[in-house]
Amino acid sequence: MYFMILITNVDDTGYAMIANLDVDLLKTFLAIADTGSFTRAAEEVHKTQSAISMQMKRLEELLGVALFAKDGRMSRFTPDGERLVDYARRIVSFNDEVVSAFTKPELTGTIRFGTPDDYAERFLPEILARFARTHPLITVDVDCVGSGELFARVKRSEIDLALVTHGCDIITDEPVRREQLVWVTSMRHAAHMAEVLPLAVSHAGCEWRSKVLKALDKQQRKYRVAYSTPNSNAVNAAVMQGLAVGAMPELCVRPGMRVLTEKDGFPPLGSFDIGLVRKPGKSNKAIDALARHVSESLSNYQPQMVAAE
Repeated sequence: MYFMILITNVDDTGYAMIANLDVDLLKTFLAIADTGSFTRAAEEVHKTQSAISMQMKRLEELLGVALFAKDGRMSRFTPDGERLVDYARRIVSFNDEVVSAFTKPELTGTIRFGTPDDYAERFLPEILARFARTHPLITVDVDCVGSGELFARVKRSEIDLALVTHGCDIITDEPVRREQLVWVTSMRHAAHMAEVLPLAVSHAGCEWRSKVLKALDKQQRKYRVAYSTPNSNAVNAAVMQGLAVGAMPELCVRPGMRVLTEKDGFPPLGSFDIGLVRKPGKSNKAIDALARHVSESLSNYQPQMVAAE
């Protein structure tokens, strides 16, 4: 969909010539504004960094102004770039509202949605923000706890819909994505080279922790559990500061982390399924809409990883 928003020049007849802006360009522009970098924006919009650079060049050509300026190795907004942010938000919001009004029935209601905190932090905010724009009359209340607790609460009908990790006693109703579990370390530190490997893992009973310990035991590698916590933010912090090596899904790897492979002496950890579970009984159209949106968004999500050197 296109919006006509800019007078670029006047032709020989004296009439203003209007430039048409592709809303997709504005969505990418806003992703850069919201994430603070081209690299993270590429993750948000599921495009390569070179693709979004080309999009921004096209946007600058259409507007006839520079939106970005180099500041050392970084790029920052020019005054025109900063001015465009508000316009872009209004255009994208109105675009989504119009599309929703004409292509979807007006759904209402409140959905109790559950997710582990590592998923909630890494990629769900953008997914839920897009859902809110296309379904403005649906309220989504989010509860972040572990997959085991979420599964139990869904079965007790305390939560309508939950995104969980398949494994142990958890069986997902709707598989969404098969994900690789990968070793991670800090790009700035060398915890992975320690003689006794320091680990940051979840608490006992977590399937990921079990995979990690079994892989190291099979390899007969010395290790110690330096951090044991159900909180993914604590694991991430320990890894980023070079205090420990962790394991997480590919889609949760963040900038500043290195992925460790067999070339680095780390055994494969295998894969696992991520899926949705619903409360017992008949579903409703609002829950169906959210489930479909989460499933489609995650199936198209492309994580960016950096291998250890």
